[in-house]
Amino acid sequence: MFDKALKYSYADKKNLAAKRRGLVFIVLLFFVIYILITNLFFSMRVLENSSMLPSLNHGDRFIFSSTSIKRGLPDVPFLDTMPAERGSIVLINRNIYKNYGVIKVILNKFVRFFSANKIGLPGVEEQVFIKRVIALPGDTISMNNYVLRVQPAGNEYTFTEFELSDKLYEVNIPEVPALWDEALPFSGNMGKTILGGNEFFVLSDDRGNTNDSRTWGPIPAAFIRGNAVLRYWPLNKIGFP
Repeated sequence: MFDKALKYSYADKKNLAAKRRGLVFIVLLFFVIYILITNLFFSMRVLENSSMLPSLNHGDRFIFSSTSIKRGLPDVPFLDTMPAERGSIVLINRNIYKNYGVIKVILNKFVRFFSANKIGLPGVEEQVFIKRVIALPGDTISMNNYVLRVQPAGNEYTFTEFELSDKLYEVNIPEVPALWDEALPFSGNMGKTILGGNEFFVLSDDRGNTNDSRTWGPIPAAFIRGNAVLRYWPLNKIGFP
C-alpha cells in the first residue's frame, strides 16, 4: 500500500509539473501574440496629460492602428504609404533610433505586457506622445496667434489648418504677454518654414506650454507609429477621434 501511495504521489507531481509547463507556454504564447499585434496591427494607449484639450481629455484611452505594415510593404497598391492624414491623431515615438539592444527591448515589452503598459524596464526610456498632424511633407507653414497656416505642396493658396483638415477639432488659445515674440517657445507666432519630403508638423490641441513640433521641429515619418482609430474610454465618449 505504501508503494501504491508513492506511485500516486509521483504521478501527481508529474501532472503538476505538466500543468505548470502548460501555463508558462500559454503565457508566453499570449506574450508573442501581444508583441505581433502591437507591432504590426493595433496598440492601446492612454493620454497621460492634458495637452490635447479641449478635444481629448487626460485619461482617455485609444486604439491605434500600427503604421509598421505600411512601412514594411511600401509597394502594395491598396496600402496608403502616407503614415497620417491632416488632422488625424497619431502616436509618436521619438526614441526609435535609440539602440537598447534586442534583449532589453524584449524585456521592456515583457514588463509592459504584465503591467498593462503602466511601467517599463528600468533604463529603457519611452518618449511616446499623442499629437495631431497639421502639415504634411512639402507644405509651407507659418503660425499666427497659435493657428497654423498651410500652403500645401504644389498649391498657390494658403489655408488655415482647419480649412484643410477633414476632421473637426478645436484648439485652446492661451493668453500670453504682448512682448512674448516668436523668438520665444510657445509664442504662437512662427515664420515661414518649408517641410522636407519626409517631414510632418504635429501640434497639441492645447497650444499653451506643451511640447510638439514647435519645440521639436518637424518630425520624420518614422516617428509616427500609429493612427488613432477608436476612443474606447470613457464609455460615454466612445467613438472615432
